[in-house]
Amino acid sequence: MNSTDTLTLGIFLAVLLILGVVLAVFALQSDRKLKARVARIEARYAGKARAAAAGSVSRIALNTSATGFENLIRQIIPRPDEIRKRLQQTGKEIAFGKYVALSGALCVAAFLAARFMFDFGNGTAVPLGILLGIGVPHWFIGVLIAKRIKRFTKLFPDAIDLMVRGLKSGLPITESISAAAREIEDPVGVEFRKIIDAIRLGQTLDEALWTATNRLATPEFKFFVISLSIQQETGGNLAETLQNLSDILRKREQMKMKIKAMSSEARASALIIGSLPFIMAAILSMVNYGYISTLWIDPRGVTLLAGGFGLMGTGCFVIAKMVRFEI
Repeated sequence: MNSTDTLTLGIFLAVLLILGVVLAVFALQSDRKLKARVARIEARYAGKARAAAAGSVSRIALNTSATGFENLIRQIIPRPDEIRKRLQQTGKEIAFGKYVALSGALCVAAFLAARFMFDFGNGTAVPLGILLGIGVPHWFIGVLIAKRIKRFTKLFPDAIDLMVRGLKSGLPITESISAAAREIEDPVGVEFRKIIDAIRLGQTLDEALWTATNRLATPEFKFFVISLSIQQETGGNLAETLQNLSDILRKREQMKMKIKAMSSEARASALIIGSLPFIMAAILSMVNYGYISTLWIDPRGVTLLAGGFGLMGTGCFVIAKMVRFEI
């Protein structure tokens, strides 16, 4: 490794090390401020009110954005609120600071692996490390969100049917939602419990429902919220409205499954065609590594790889659009 490569590597690691130390210091300060803030807010509640609302008050305090750590993140990372929103949609307690620290550590690990294990040049290893460090956590969070939304969509019609039975028996809508929160499994149950907690803390039903849409980026739940909002303004038979909504959601799910079955051949073809270059690259690496390594060592090979990935990405994007249907 020549002096230029050594200097580049040193600068890259030094910048990441300094960034990690600064984030760690601000994270510790932020945790102390948040704990003190939670204690002050919880101290205002006594007796039953405190017992019922302590969990929700803690979450509200932890989600405020007046700390020095968050101000630092806003300056370093673009659109931190969107990242925080995605973390919230997973339904798991994933701290924003830990997510950023993990991404930075993955950047360093990917860079070191590409530079010293695979002997990539700095011009390839640095962008590859940044791409993997940002892309892999983003992809993993997306998988968690998709899994949770799929589970929510599957259970949501059952929750609506339970609310319909409660409304027909004479219960108000808030009590019907509370019954669904107790009877239906998570994630439906936990989201409905958050709605009930927000109402007990002083929010209106409409405000609590629209706040929940930030945690549930799914059209099915938005249909439910819009139906309740319109019914509160215009009146009418809410039980019948929700029953019709439940039927529509079940039919939507059936249509999605039918479309998935009909487009399975095209998706399988896209998967096979898209994976062939990587399979051949792996085979050639095992048979003759010196021959194929020219692609990422020689600048001309890097240019060819960039063009190939660009064309492959365009093709995969077009195929994905062709087999994806919005209902």
